Amino acid sequence: MLRGRARRGQGAYAGAESAGDDPLDAAQERRVRAVLALGGVPQSDLPDGVQQVRLRLLERAASGQEAPRDVSAWAAVVASHLAMDWHRAKRRQERLGERLVALRGPEQHPSGEEDSLLSLAVARGLDALPDAQRQVVILRFYADLPVRSIAEQLGVPEGTVKSRLHTAVRALRVRLHEDEVV
Repeated sequence: MLRGRARRGQGAYAGAESAGDDPLDAAQERRVRAVLALGGVPQSDLPDGVQQVRLRLLERAASGQEAPRDVSAWAAVVASHLAMDWHRAKRRQERLGERLVALRGPEQHPSGEEDSLLSLAVARGLDALPDAQRQVVILRFYADLPVRSIAEQLGVPEGTVKSRLHTAVRALRVRLHEDEVV
């Protein structure tokens, strides 16, 4: 039975609770890191994010819950939720910072390199998206999950995922044209 689970993308989940093994294999950890990074989590916080995903997987096993059908997809969705939480906390801090800056006066922005303009514009565009839209964009295009898997993991219909993707991509396209990046 353990071999069957491992073949279906279960990683070390099935044996982790008894053997103390890592519940994520190397490929799953890379995917989690990619989802977190592309979700806007800074490099310095990636190890903590990966540990949070491991912890949630181990807590799930310890509580007697059945292993997810696809641990890799489950871990990517958990990572996207963590990235959204990170953004929420960042926004709260930015709002506080904006209030402080308003008290001091206008802020001068240094100009960036032309090479990083597109990356910055895409990152800003992703930040501007509602959480649900940003989540499906990251899971679809950066974690490379199929629409069906995203829908199953988020517990929403496939049509909802497709609609969110369509709306998000259209908004990103408009944003990039407004910023005259493309």
